[in-house]
Amino acid sequence: MTAVAHEPTTPAEGLLDIFLSLDTPEGFRAELIEGEIVVTPPPDGDHEDYIGLIVSQVIRRSRSDMQFSGNKGLKLKSGGSCPKDHVIPDGTFAPAALRLYRGADSWMPCDGVAMVLEVTSSKPRIDREAKRRCYARGGIPLYLLVDREASSVTLFGEPEKDDYRQHCTLPFGKSLTLPEPFAFDLETSDFI
Repeated sequence: MTAVAHEPTTPAEGLLDIFLSLDTPEGFRAELIEGEIVVTPPPDGDHEDYIGLIVSQVIRRSRSDMQFSGNKGLKLKSGGSCPKDHVIPDGTFAPAALRLYRGADSWMPCDGVAMVLEVTSSKPRIDREAKRRCYARGGIPLYLLVDREASSVTLFGEPEKDDYRQHCTLPFGKSLTLPEPFAFDLETSDFI
């Protein structure tokens, strides 16, 4: 049997094909965000420390049994004529009973994801703006942003169209209330 190459019929399909065929260096992440291919270098130790502090609290303190992934990419609705956004959050939390992370595909739909986590790194504007819009379009209920430049943590909630209708920003050192299914106060004093 001879394989027939897929010829993209639209520029968006062509961009998606290019993106999906990328071979990024080890540790780098390639994402397709609002029609732009974004490649980010491996994170530094402080970046990973923030993620570890949050994951530890979520696993120990959440009212619901939660699973975490720092590797699964999400396929999200895109705005306009762009192909679907393909975003790799720094962390994804979902109720353990759903077992969302099963399967061989490295890209999964966002249905059932309770919260995504981003810690700002070399391109903080993308985390603050573009990814926020992507997650809202995907209907992800909560987006937790640790902004290292601003020394703050922001919880976005109530997604509607291209943004979240609610957000709460607190400086490092203050406790941030995470609603159901988490239902606990996230301590940020160790972020200082």
